[in-house]
Amino acid sequence: MTPSVPEASVLGHEIREQPEALERMLKLGRARAEEIAAALRTYAPRFVVIAARGSSDNAARYGEYLFGAHNRLTVALAMPSLFTRYDATPSLEGALVIGISQSGQSPDVVAVLDAARAQNAVTISVTQDPASPLAQAANWAFPLQAGEERAVAATKTYTNQLMAMAMLSAALEGSAARWDELAEVPRFVEEAIRLNADLSDSADRFKYVWRLVVIGRGFNYATACEIALKIKETSYAMAEPYSPADFQHGPVAMLDQNLPLFLVAPSSVVSEDVEKILAIGKQRQADIIAVSDQEDVLAAAKTALRLPPGVPEWLSPLVAVVPGQLWAQAFALARGARPDAPRGLSKVTLTS
Repeated sequence: MTPSVPEASVLGHEIREQPEALERMLKLGRARAEEIAAALRTYAPRFVVIAARGSSDNAARYGEYLFGAHNRLTVALAMPSLFTRYDATPSLEGALVIGISQSGQSPDVVAVLDAARAQNAVTISVTQDPASPLAQAANWAFPLQAGEERAVAATKTYTNQLMAMAMLSAALEGSAARWDELAEVPRFVEEAIRLNADLSDSADRFKYVWRLVVIGRGFNYATACEIALKIKETSYAMAEPYSPADFQHGPVAMLDQNLPLFLVAPSSVVSEDVEKILAIGKQRQADIIAVSDQEDVLAAAKTALRLPPGVPEWLSPLVAVVPGQLWAQAFALARGARPDAPRGLSKVTLTS
C-alpha cells in the first residue's frame, strides 16, 4: 500500500511510488543480477570503474563504498572527459566498468563503456531503457524497472539505481542474508514516507534561506550529495555536500547562525563523526535539519526528519534519501518554485 503524503506535484507522486518501484526491481531483477554475478566470478575483475552524471553519479558514490566494503574491490569514478575531450583513455584491462544513467542517452557515459569493451573489459549498464545507447554498449544490461518518471528531478530512478547496485553486490557476495535484508527495503522506505508525511511547516521556516551545507559520511556521503542536488535543482538554493572530514578541513569556518546545517545521520559506524559536526553547529547556533533514527540527534535539530529503526547501514542510503526528497519538495513549494520543471533543465541531459 502506497503511503499518503501531499501530492502538490508530480515529484511528490513519484516519491510515493518508490516502495512499489523498489519491490518491482527486487522481483524482476534478481535473476538478472545473479546471472551477471555468475559471469563476473569467471571474469574475476580486479577493480571497478563507474561512469555516471548527475543523480547517477551519486549512485556511483554509493557503489564506491558498497563494492569496497562488501566485495573488497577498489572502485574509481570514471572521468569521461579523458575519453571524449583529452584523447587519453586510461587502461581498463581487468576492470568491471559500470555505466549508470536514467535515460541511457548521455554520450560521454556511453563513450566510457565503448572504450572499455574495446579493451575487453566487462561492462554493465544500469538504465531505464534497455534499447538505449548505453544498454546497447554494455555486455550486460540491468534495467531499472522504475516505471515512467515524469518529474525532471530523479527520485524513484535514483533509489532503483541504488537498489540495482546493492543487488549486484549481494549477488557477487553470494550471501542469502544480504538478500533477506534487501527484501525489507520497500517496507523501510514506505515507513520513512509515513514518518515524514507533511513537512510544509518545517520547510516554510527556511524559505528565505539561500545557502546551506549537507553533511553525510561513509555510505551516506552519496545521500548528502543527492539531497544537496535535489535542493539545488528544485529550489535554486546553494546546497553544498561534504563529508564531516572534508568539512572540518576548511569549510567549517563558514558555519554560524546564518548557515543552516542539514545532517544525514542514520545509526552507523560513522555516527560519531557526523555528531561532531552537530555539536559544532549547536555551539555556533546554526539551524539544524537532521535525517536520523537517533533520538538525541533529532532532539538537537530544529527540523527532525525521522527514519525507521533497524535499517542496515549498507542499505541506509536507499531509505535516508527519501526524507531529503520530501523536504526538498516542500522547500521548493515554500519558495514558490516549480519542483516538477526546474528552470533550464530537461529530463534528458546530453553531455560529451
